[in-house]
Order: sequence, then structure tokens, then C-alpha cells
Amino acid sequence: MYLTMNRFRVKAGHEAEFETVWKTRDSHLKSVPGFVAFHLLKGPERDGHILYASHTAWESEEAFTAWTKSEAFRAAHAGAGAHKEMYDGPPELEIFESVQSLS
Repeated sequence: MYLTMNRFRVKAGHEAEFETVWKTRDSHLKSVPGFVAFHLLKGPERDGHILYASHTAWESEEAFTAWTKSEAFRAAHAGAGAHKEMYDGPPELEIFESVQSLS
């Protein structure tokens, strides 16, 4: 498994707006080969922002890389620069490769 995670610092008071943007957008992920799962997680409030993380699981690094070069990726991220007023800085991308899996 290959996991990509974006951390978002959302300014306090913008939580509902941020969540609506995510819940109403068409991510195109379900049609992408190698896509396994997506989760948007809400974390704690600290220093005037709420921490959110989006986790996307992939079958492999190759599947993720192919998605980033696809038309589906471009369509899903077309409005990525909008809503800057709700963020406390840019998102932080983190990538993880599975070394152990239990189920």
C-alpha cells in the first residue's frame, strides 16, 4: 500500500466552509486505477487553526504517480487555489509506503 496525506491548517471559524468544499467536490478518485480509499479527518484546534488531514490509499506508488499525471487529477484540482482565506498556510504533503499490514 502507498499512502499520501495532505495536512491542512484551517483558520478557526472556517471549518464548515472547508468541509463543504471537500464534501461537494468531485474527486474523480473512484474511477482511477489503483485507488483504494480516501478519508478526510478532522483533528484538534491549536494556535487559531483546526488541523485536517486527507489520506488517500493506493495499491502502489506507480498508481499514485499515474493519477497525478492524469486528466482526472487536473479536473479534481482545478479550483485548488480558491478559498485561500480559510487556510493558515499551504497544505503539507506527506507520503508513506507500507512496511507492515495487519487486518
